Amino acid sequence: MRLIGNAAAGLSLAALAALLWLWQPAFVWRMPGADRIAVAVAACLLWLSLCVWARRGRGRTPPESASGTVAVVYASQTGSAERLANQTVSSLEAGGIGARLIHLRGLDSAALPRSATEAVLFVVSTTGEGEPPDDARAFVEALRRRPAAVRDLRYGLLSLGDRSYAQYCGFGREFESLLRTGGATPLFETVEVDNGDATAIERWHDALAVLGTEALPPLVPEPFLRMRLEARRLLNPGSPGGPVFHLSLAPEMGTVPDWQAGDIAEIRLPGSAGLIREYSLASVPADARLELLVRQQRHADGYGVGSAWLTLDCPLGGPVDVRVRRNSAFHAPEGSRPMLLIGNGTGIAGLRAHLKARAAAKLGGAWLIFGERQSRHDFHFREEIEDWQRTGVIERVDLAFSRDTAQCIYVQQRIVESGAALDDFVHRGAAIYVCGSLEGMAPGVDAALRQVLGSPLLESLAADGRYRRDVY
Repeated sequence: MRLIGNAAAGLSLAALAALLWLWQPAFVWRMPGADRIAVAVAACLLWLSLCVWARRGRGRTPPESASGTVAVVYASQTGSAERLANQTVSSLEAGGIGARLIHLRGLDSAALPRSATEAVLFVVSTTGEGEPPDDARAFVEALRRRPAAVRDLRYGLLSLGDRSYAQYCGFGREFESLLRTGGATPLFETVEVDNGDATAIERWHDALAVLGTEALPPLVPEPFLRMRLEARRLLNPGSPGGPVFHLSLAPEMGTVPDWQAGDIAEIRLPGSAGLIREYSLASVPADARLELLVRQQRHADGYGVGSAWLTLDCPLGGPVDVRVRRNSAFHAPEGSRPMLLIGNGTGIAGLRAHLKARAAAKLGGAWLIFGERQSRHDFHFREEIEDWQRTGVIERVDLAFSRDTAQCIYVQQRIVESGAALDDFVHRGAAIYVCGSLEGMAPGVDAALRQVLGSPLLESLAADGRYRRDVY
């Protein structure tokens, strides 16, 4: 349509020029009469009308800002919102719209009015029962205290959630309420996404047309890679808990995808209309394979779909479709900062990747607090952990095996018991990483850390990226 409009305008002006040329055979100056003045005025009016008509055919123009860009702001707990925010930036830029990616923690609510003429696209996830991602809490608290900080913003909101939780998209809905209360203006209706639903993501893409482009390229997801199940080993025979398997995936051809400790493997289950299961990576790129810990899930009506296929049905050497999701919210701290690693059950997978990375970098200063059922059956990767202790990668290990004593002991109790040493460790600069079950362990550990360190310090650590969680 834009090309047709421009061509029509050009042809009309060419015809007018030819008419005037024929009417004035010689370029001799003479005082124009009233009729010539009228023709000149008519030509100017025609030109302005054509400009307005062509301009309307282009749709809305992108909101301008000092930087000439659209801000795409994300808050992500496990990397899903971060990935969609990156895909949104790529689509906008391919469509001719400047875009920049910002983490929500990088915004200052007091400075937001300076971006009043800039479109802001928020991509946020909900963690737990309606909570914001850990490192977005400080911004949200500031916005609660000063909602008018967003009064001039024009925004779009993509809210990620999971309907299996009671507070579906709870944080996204609260965040939208804060924006509206503060006087921000929505560019379009908020898009909610249930567990990565592709149809909802398409609605988000379509809504972005309000930014002024007619041919915005689609959001391009990362492709799945075909790998094969190289090894599968039961780690806890005789355990009172569910069987835990250590899986190794090797590439069918070429090399494994690049990743960092803290990233997540997405496994596409066969014959399930695109059903995906997510697992913390337990290996590092130097291993040249993806390693996972999968607990076999058993329910009243049978096995869990994902764990049954990976631990029972997929044959050794069989194909597995996998892709790695970047999860910068659980990446290692920069430099040689000490790490307090806390986890339970299969959560040792994500902690193991960090320990392997620190061992390869010849870094010490790690403290591991790990819990499971019985030390005899459930001390996953015991030999590696003991070796890391001998070589100085780990300076301290505290274990909590709940079935080894008459009174159950959990990792949160180990935290409280070690309160003074833990407080000193954090004040030496340590970062806290928690990996494991969302129910029971994660809130218990959070409460124990608040008891030992105090809530203000823990919130400050989260805002600074020194308190990070990969919980599920």
